[in-house]
Amino acid sequence: MRVTKPLMIATLVAGSLFAGSLVLQAQNTTNKPPAAAPPAPRGGARGGGQTLDQLTTALNLTDDQKPKVKSILDTRDQKMRDLRDSNPTPEERRTKMQSIRQETTDGLKKVLTNEQFTKYQQMTPGGARNRGRGPAGNPPANPPQQ
Repeated sequence: MRVTKPLMIATLVAGSLFAGSLVLQAQNTTNKPPAAAPPAPRGGARGGGQTLDQLTTALNLTDDQKPKVKSILDTRDQKMRDLRDSNPTPEERRTKMQSIRQETTDGLKKVLTNEQFTKYQQMTPGGARNRGRGPAGNPPANPPQQ
């Protein structure tokens, strides 16, 4: 009886898979999965969600401004969590996110100096893109004449 090359390869592959599955089963019975880590806070690193520390450093916030800015950011973060949990349609999500961003911007405008607010706008995603645009990033009503 002659053993062909494809039969030999198939036998080796099957044996390797069988041996590998035994090793994996042994690991699963002796090692418990690690406890689930709490979810990382969203924002900062993802973009668009600056943290109090980032704003304090970048805008040189005063001790009087810090608690006010923290309150605005906490409100923003809670509304964003509520929005994610509500499972909205893409259009509802977009509209609500724009509303939350606008509320945050309006709140910060009341707390920050003009210089700080200008710097904040440059820091935000789309800040450079939206310069020279009207509310909600729309072009101004009367575009400049050339």
